[in-house]
Amino acid sequence: MKIENIKVCAFDAYGTCFDINSAAQNLAKEIGDNWLSFSTTWRTVQLEYTWLRSLMKKHVDFWKVTEDSLDFAMESHKIDISFRKKLLDLYKKLNVYPELNSCLKELKNKKIKTCILSNGSPTLLDQLTTHANVKELFDDIISIEEVGIYKPDPRVYELVTKKYNCKPTEVCFMSSNTWDVVGGGVYGYQSVWVDRFNKTFDKLGYEPKFKIKDLSELLKII
Repeated sequence: MKIENIKVCAFDAYGTCFDINSAAQNLAKEIGDNWLSFSTTWRTVQLEYTWLRSLMKKHVDFWKVTEDSLDFAMESHKIDISFRKKLLDLYKKLNVYPELNSCLKELKNKKIKTCILSNGSPTLLDQLTTHANVKELFDDIISIEEVGIYKPDPRVYELVTKKYNCKPTEVCFMSSNTWDVVGGGVYGYQSVWVDRFNKTFDKLGYEPKFKIKDLSELLKII
């Protein structure tokens, strides 16, 4: 089964293109054996805060959410506060998944537009993609700050169709976050789940037609 009639490939950033655990992993010796549990708390609370702020209509940008969720995770796991600055600095330059570069180049060869669609703030996304040397491989980097509300609000996914003047079905959207795959799919995207870690898909009344283990497999179905 192939994905057809695609004009744009839109990528979620965190967990899809960039390893969200790499900040804590790079300080694993200092943090200790529970670094992954700590990192998971940081990420989980980060997402929860985006949803809660959207519901409360109390928007702040993703960097503020990242700082607040880090403070919660550090307090919960009793991590020395002296590591706070190092962890935040590392979050600005998360490790890129190695297959991203070749995937983007192949999509360009196919004359398909590519963009990031992310909760991240414009400054944070610029730092992230510049450090990873992939910024120039994307046609556009689209932040939710353009609408001031976080995923999975439909107004976020609409940013891509407005940008490229296309139908939702002409967008192939990749995310490792199951709720994000659902959000894009419900909006009308041809959503692809990047299931790197054999997780269970959310029970939200939507199942993606396509599942891949990493971004290199995208080229087999598009």
